[in-house]
Amino acid sequence: MKKIITEQEYKEQINQSELTIGIFTTTWCPDCKRLSMFIDEIIEENEDKEWFTIDRDEFPEISEEQQVMGIPSLLVFKNGEKLAHLHSANAKTPDQVREFLKSL
Repeated sequence: MKKIITEQEYKEQINQSELTIGIFTTTWCPDCKRLSMFIDEIIEENEDKEWFTIDRDEFPEISEEQQVMGIPSLLVFKNGEKLAHLHSANAKTPDQVREFLKSL
C-alpha cells in the first residue's frame, strides 16, 4: 500500500480510472492501530483496487476538503471523484470494512 508523502501523489492516486481506496489515519490513533491489525488481509482480498494511506495530521487541508472528521476513515475515489466514505465509527472491525467494500 502506497503511503502518500506529497499532495501531488495524492492527486495522482485519486485521479486513477480504477477504484482507489484511501485510508486516512494518524500515528497516535488507537482505532488506526486496530485497523492496521486486519487491513492487510482485506487489501489482499481486494487486489482489484488501488490502495493508499495518508496521515490526516500531515495533510489537514486534504482531510478538511474530504470531510474526514474521524479516523481511521476509508474513502473511495475514481477519476478524481469521491464515491464513498466509511467513517471511523463504522470501520472498527474487519466485517464492517468488508461490508463497506461489498457495497461499492
